[in-house]
Amino acid sequence: MRFQFNTAVLPVAALLLLGACTTVRPVTPPAPAPAAPVTPPAPAISRAADLPLAAVPLRLTAAQAGPALTVFRSSCKSLQAREDRSGLTQAGDWASACAAAATTSEAEAQGFFQGQFTAVAVTPAGATPGSGFATGYYEPEIAGSRTPAPGFPVPLYKRPPDLIDVNLGSFVADWKGRTLRGKLEGTSLVPYADRGAIMAGALKGRGLELAWAADPYEAFFLEIQGSGRLRLPDGSIMRIGYAGQNGRDYVAIGRVLVERGDLPRGGASMDTILAWLRANPGKAPALLAANPSAVFFRELTGDGPIGAMGVAVTPGLSLAADPAFVPLGAPVLVETTLPGNLPLAALMVAQDTGGAIKGPNRVDLFRGAGAAARAEAGALAAKAGITLLLPRAAAARLLARP
Repeated sequence: MRFQFNTAVLPVAALLLLGACTTVRPVTPPAPAPAAPVTPPAPAISRAADLPLAAVPLRLTAAQAGPALTVFRSSCKSLQAREDRSGLTQAGDWASACAAAATTSEAEAQGFFQGQFTAVAVTPAGATPGSGFATGYYEPEIAGSRTPAPGFPVPLYKRPPDLIDVNLGSFVADWKGRTLRGKLEGTSLVPYADRGAIMAGALKGRGLELAWAADPYEAFFLEIQGSGRLRLPDGSIMRIGYAGQNGRDYVAIGRVLVERGDLPRGGASMDTILAWLRANPGKAPALLAANPSAVFFRELTGDGPIGAMGVAVTPGLSLAADPAFVPLGAPVLVETTLPGNLPLAALMVAQDTGGAIKGPNRVDLFRGAGAAARAEAGALAAKAGITLLLPRAAAARLLARP
């Protein structure tokens, strides 16, 4: 979950075609989608510990290290309390780095990362340097209201109290990290209401409305992102974040439009999808319902948006990754190309997840909020070099494996 969408929360460009870690207001549209968009391969292995690892040189500048240190430090409390689904690190592996981070200044950050970490590359069969894949996400801002009012017809729901999360790893060890969601009917757990049922009123009259949005299509994209801002009638901002999901699989409506010929291949972007929805109001509800996944919200206060680690994500320094392949809280060096053919080489921290962010060497870069962030996130879909920084003790243990 980008923004706790365990989900990273869903990249804008790839999400429209691939599957759900995002605001949809009239702003300058992003760069046109490429005629043949790059798509990442489907993962064949369930976690990083089952893949070959190789130590690689850590080429890091002071300008990259300084800002990343603050973000890494903010993750340390959650990082040390989490069980690492990737299998790359064990309890206690992060203690030295986190203790050192607490007393290291930004000016000393380059030496800190070089001294505390070993750079490794995850190398699936057939992978080559730079064959990772990067997309972008951002924090949406749309018109909304705390109370029902003319012009705000679309409810944004709180998490229903009868929604049940089942940790499947509690029952089968091989299912660790997987969650099943549903509700009880008698003694049976059954699927929760899908988007179509919720749109038809399945939650109406239960007092679950957190707020109301002005535009159903903008609300849909905010829901995909899992977090965002509501611009209220008095000009103030209400920030909302991910509180749960109905357990249904994500279906990309951009892919639906392409497959049935309503949009050309390579032509599904946030703006083209919005244009189709607005031009086809009679068909739009059915298209939205084709994605059965629905997200529930809570109001956020303080810094934000909040990522899957429970801390605020930072533009340009936070990314979403698959926790089965990257320990949440780990530093990651990303080398890719931003829209406009701008090279990027940045040390970031994996602080979020996303429904479409699956497999090794797959990252979703948080670009911030506002029109510029929306345009950049919407157009970002590029190959990337991805280097993972692991605590020295963990890396030594892993690299010593036969």
